[in-house]
Amino acid sequence: MKLFLTVLAVAVACATAQPQKAKPVPLKDAVQGPASGSIEGRITNGYPAYEGKVPYIVGLGFSSGSGGWWCGGSIIGNTWVVTAAHCTHGAHSVTIYYGALWRLQAQYTHTVGSGSFRQHSNYNTNNLNNDISLINTPHVDFWSHVNRVELPWSDRHNSYDGWWALASGWGRPCDSCGVSDYLNCVDSQIISRDACAGVYGSDVVTDNVICTSTPDGKSTCSGDSGGPLVLHDRNTLVGVTSFVASNGCTSGLPDGFTRVTSYLDWIRDHTGISS
Repeated sequence: MKLFLTVLAVAVACATAQPQKAKPVPLKDAVQGPASGSIEGRITNGYPAYEGKVPYIVGLGFSSGSGGWWCGGSIIGNTWVVTAAHCTHGAHSVTIYYGALWRLQAQYTHTVGSGSFRQHSNYNTNNLNNDISLINTPHVDFWSHVNRVELPWSDRHNSYDGWWALASGWGRPCDSCGVSDYLNCVDSQIISRDACAGVYGSDVVTDNVICTSTPDGKSTCSGDSGGPLVLHDRNTLVGVTSFVASNGCTSGLPDGFTRVTSYLDWIRDHTGISS
């Protein structure tokens, strides 16, 4: 399968938008590595996950008429996974890998067609606004290796500035690296919307986006699209991996995520999941 890299969320421009200093790109469409034609992936400068550390993550192998790509997702209910809209967009089907450390060595898998996708109706392929999708899955039972992550119902208006969170996925270990099949994690600190908008512009970093700093090149990268950003101390899902800078995953520029608190009502309306 072909893996695209960085996902950029370029929101609708406004008259007072801050000037753009760096270009964001969807993680699915980031810098192409040497293993063209292969799924690429691992978080850059992170550390290996251990069994049961992130039981809510799933691997998503998408297929279309012209090929395929790899993303991550988060279990939010017995029959629901949340991921990025740029992952579901244009796909005919997806194979969901549950409870895997090695990417393709899952506890079990399910495959569903595009009729099970609930892509946000206002997702914009040009500006990546509303970069969020749901996937309706067959029922899964929860246990230590496969479990849901909590949604932040009590934190709707929290900016999370300065909070620490965990990102995880099978994305690239560096911008020029080839495939790595093992699940990795990175601890990241959430930064203010203004600080992130100062890099990408406020037409990209809207109220529906959350950003993290990437010191020492610790970042999400190609293959991590759609994966979780989860608070350290509350085990709640606050972000869906969306974009990095076109300069590269290890450029030191902020990572961008779809802000989950902006879509709680939308998630409830489609899934029935609420606090």
